[in-house]
Amino acid sequence: MNQFGILMKKEWRENLRNYKLFWIPAVFILFGIMEPVSNYFLPQILDSMGNLPEGTVLEFPVPEPEQILSAVIGQYQLIGLLILTLAYMGTIAGERRNGTATLLYARPLSFRAYFLSKWAMASIIALLSVWLGLLAGYYYTYLLFVSIDLLNFVQFIATYSLWIIVVVSVVLAASAVSPNAGAAAAASLAVLFVSQIVDGLLGTYWTVSPLKLPAYAAAWFGGGPVASDFWWSAGISVLLIIGLVALGIYFSAKKAASTKV
Repeated sequence: MNQFGILMKKEWRENLRNYKLFWIPAVFILFGIMEPVSNYFLPQILDSMGNLPEGTVLEFPVPEPEQILSAVIGQYQLIGLLILTLAYMGTIAGERRNGTATLLYARPLSFRAYFLSKWAMASIIALLSVWLGLLAGYYYTYLLFVSIDLLNFVQFIATYSLWIIVVVSVVLAASAVSPNAGAAAAASLAVLFVSQIVDGLLGTYWTVSPLKLPAYAAAWFGGGPVASDFWWSAGISVLLIIGLVALGIYFSAKKAASTKV
């Protein structure tokens, strides 16, 4: 069996042992369910809080189901990205810091297989979590409101999945470059959140960027994004992922000598 297959088995067992295979999807599913349920029961929740004049009638416009699913990825853009960063910030840097990587580095090791196994497993768990969360949101939106066009939903989830792979690639590359897990988390969060803030403030001046993918995902519910802008953004995202993976492989090998013994 090649090294990649062996290392993938190692990553699978490790993620199973530390329960990442369970708690990360559970959190995404929880937030996927909370958005449609809280929107549906919002009038009753506010009414139960009391302190309203007698005879007050609370009327809220019924949210469009597309708005609810867009709000779900709004939650993922903050809490979801934070969870993925904290879950995988020590994937490489942590192993070097605590010395467990020496068990691997002492043997003939392909650093390409080493990094790709970690990147692949983190991507699988992240995508599985997002898919389960959005499917849960889709189901409860259908149950409590109305159905959503399935093709639009598939385009929505596929576009957002590409953004999630970009996020995982940033976190893993930062973990390979950084001396410890804390520095990897700080670098990842700085890159992800600062870039999104900049895009939110100045993003009207450009339409092609990986940062536009969450917005283009939501745009599938309203007729779809501009085709040229979407495909250019998707293409740049793929190139960015390849570049980050290459960077991660390079620094995994370069910093192997700094592993704590």
